[in-house]
Amino acid sequence: MALPSTERDEEWLKIEGLVYQHRIFRSLADFIGWERIEKIVRKLTVPVKRYYVRVNTLKTTREELMERLAERGLKAYPDPLLPDAIYFEVKGPYKIPSAPKKVIVDKFAAESVYQGADLYAPGVMRGDPIRKGDEVIILSPTGKPVGYGIAKMDIHEILAKRRGLAVKVLVSVFRAPKIRELKEYEEGLFYDQSYPAMLVSHILEPQPSEIIVDLCASPGGKATHVAQLIRNEGLILAIDRSTPKVLKIKENARRLGITNIKFLVSDSRYLHLNYPALKADRILLDPPCSSLGVRPKIMDRKEYKDIISVMKYQQQFLEAATRILKPGGTLVYSTCTFTVEENEAIVSLLVEKYGLKVVEQKYFLGEEGLGEKGWENLLQRFHPDRIDTPGFFIAKLEKKA
Repeated sequence: MALPSTERDEEWLKIEGLVYQHRIFRSLADFIGWERIEKIVRKLTVPVKRYYVRVNTLKTTREELMERLAERGLKAYPDPLLPDAIYFEVKGPYKIPSAPKKVIVDKFAAESVYQGADLYAPGVMRGDPIRKGDEVIILSPTGKPVGYGIAKMDIHEILAKRRGLAVKVLVSVFRAPKIRELKEYEEGLFYDQSYPAMLVSHILEPQPSEIIVDLCASPGGKATHVAQLIRNEGLILAIDRSTPKVLKIKENARRLGITNIKFLVSDSRYLHLNYPALKADRILLDPPCSSLGVRPKIMDRKEYKDIISVMKYQQQFLEAATRILKPGGTLVYSTCTFTVEENEAIVSLLVEKYGLKVVEQKYFLGEEGLGEKGWENLLQRFHPDRIDTPGFFIAKLEKKA
């Protein structure tokens, strides 16, 4: 029998390399129970079964891209709902062969190799006296085998140069296509994006005559999707607080052939103060979050104080967002996490403090939101124990005219 949440607050949920303070899930457990939470966290340790990419309809059609991929031996499937979405089947799990040498990689490299990516030098932490051509087992920082391959450099070269292909991966625990190595990727024919993230731009329902602002735009997936949906018309303002992040958006926009985005290095929390004349018809707000919903995770550790810290940061965007939004305008709020604190609690502030109204979403594939305030059925949650996507949350709101 599951313990009451008050007795579990100071305990820790430990599943493989994931370590979370129970208090993180206390509010969520009051609605869905601890058994479901444990199933959700366990799902975080494996990738989704469908690896999605967004077809760039400014440059090609879904059918043309699928044909080109088929010529390369890649079987892609059309999504039955979204006209610009295709997916590949993720294979596995596979057993990693033994090898005489091993290399230890960081968390991010481990999670990439786990799904079939090659290992590049910046992700290597340390290794045996490896020589070019050696068979190598790739281990996560926790010692979990994530891949097997052939070294393309000596270990001293890997650690000294910190660039280039370190190990060509031949076997990984799971296998997704290495799509960023394709010519079609370089040509900007698609953008790799999770299914719920693709839904966000469709739910925003942008129009070609509008001014649309993406407050936390890097790396540019949603902003470039909106540009695609309105056929490079209208005006999109993509904002992030650091120059490297904005340069990343610019690079993705260039590759995809996007011409209607203006880029701004600025702290979006103060937009209403720094740019008082700015008025938006529609706003995307996908702020930094705890990222609990990201899959797959090889290792992660979070305490409740981490959730509260990011929740307070998210709240700081609300004043600017609601001030620059025109009367009658639309705001879509989304996160890649599933805590109540970062989702329904933020929506409550938008409704009760800032006067926005929760409205119906064009596409609804997830579960309803949580709470008893009367509008939760219009919120959309993706819990990976029941829907095979990353953990995600979407809310659509309107400012009163």
